[in-house]
Amino acid sequence: MRSSISTLVRIVVLVLVVLAIVPAVEAADRDKLLSEPGVYGTFAAFSLDADWGKQDQAVRIAQLTVLKGVVEQHREKLAIDVYLLRGLSDHADLLFRVHAIELRETQQFLLDLQGSLFGKHLTGSTIFSGLTKKANYVPGMPDNLKAELKLPSEPGPKPYVIVIPIRKDADWWSLSQEQRAAMMQEHTEAALPYSKTVKRKLYHATGLDDLDFITYFETSRLEDFQSLILALEKVKEFRHNRRFGHPTLLGTVRSLDEIIEVLAQ
Repeated sequence: MRSSISTLVRIVVLVLVVLAIVPAVEAADRDKLLSEPGVYGTFAAFSLDADWGKQDQAVRIAQLTVLKGVVEQHREKLAIDVYLLRGLSDHADLLFRVHAIELRETQQFLLDLQGSLFGKHLTGSTIFSGLTKKANYVPGMPDNLKAELKLPSEPGPKPYVIVIPIRKDADWWSLSQEQRAAMMQEHTEAALPYSKTVKRKLYHATGLDDLDFITYFETSRLEDFQSLILALEKVKEFRHNRRFGHPTLLGTVRSLDEIIEVLAQ
């Protein structure tokens, strides 16, 4: 018992020391990182090991405080979002989405995260990275379609997040530009009815990962998201998906403090 208390005291003291030496930093321009092209997006999903739940709650709280310190330390250069997957996905418990001008800044964040007291309990990582690019509309796409694509999604919170990695087959890349353009217009027309309720962001991953694209979705209506996927499965372009998902990550949008509260229980 004395040993357990002594260990807890040492952990709490260490946490306080870590937080004390981490200077207050000015957050990166989040809006710019999330909206401009040429920004690297990394998705890192982790599970918590079996030992996590066996610890005293006070120890878990101390380690979660370290997690918050690591995240805050890197917000000067990164836009970091954390999502709760536990309870909705058997692939992972947590998902970090990190946007950076320099990919090495994301790498340093993940190294610091995994090397922390909290990070010692992270296992089974799934990490993929992509690059945002300026929207490249299909040549010949009608102006009314272009205009509708630029309309914002419905206002209000979108509590669900879905991440789907995609890899095209070799035949896709051997098609002519005109053939791919025709298929992508069909893809766009099938997806358009759901653009108001399902927000999407695309990352280009060719050469950076064993993927070609990473698709990120937010929605408050999972039934619309399911209908979107069913509609896309019917278009010709979908046949060229060598990989679609595997894994598909489903979770909820939470603040870091909310996630800490959940994991502390």
